[in-house]
Amino acid sequence: MKYSDDLFDDKKDLKFASVFGVLCAIASAGATIYSTEAAYIFIAILLGNLIALKVDGIHHIITLLLFVLLCLVFGIPELSYVILLICILAALGDEVGHELISKVTDNKFLNLFFEYRFVMKVVILLLAIGGVFSIWIFLCFLSFEIAYEFAGIIFERFN
Repeated sequence: MKYSDDLFDDKKDLKFASVFGVLCAIASAGATIYSTEAAYIFIAILLGNLIALKVDGIHHIITLLLFVLLCLVFGIPELSYVILLICILAALGDEVGHELISKVTDNKFLNLFFEYRFVMKVVILLLAIGGVFSIWIFLCFLSFEIAYEFAGIIFERFN
């Protein structure tokens, strides 16, 4: 989704932003349908972004609609509302903190913490330590986050 966002925001390329958004929706929906833990994470990210008003382009709407459609057609695992709420609040904290913290403080730790959206990482780690998620899901989530950052680096380098 990072590459899709950058294509839309920086290059105004709706076509390829939408193509990458569709690929993101398919991959995210596949994980959501297959894994309860992934469902918590991807649904929380989606809802956190919606609440933070970060769904701000047609490429986001296309991605959102396809993700929801695939999840409705193929079904998602049963979820605990408490765990889902915890994950949604973490995702929302990441989005709000990412936008606001650097505007209100010069604290390097806080700025890095929110620049790289560590609220969700910490929450997923705590849920794994607490036995709610497997440690493998935490490692997969870290891999997902690293790939997100690399997409931004690749975009900047080649575009």
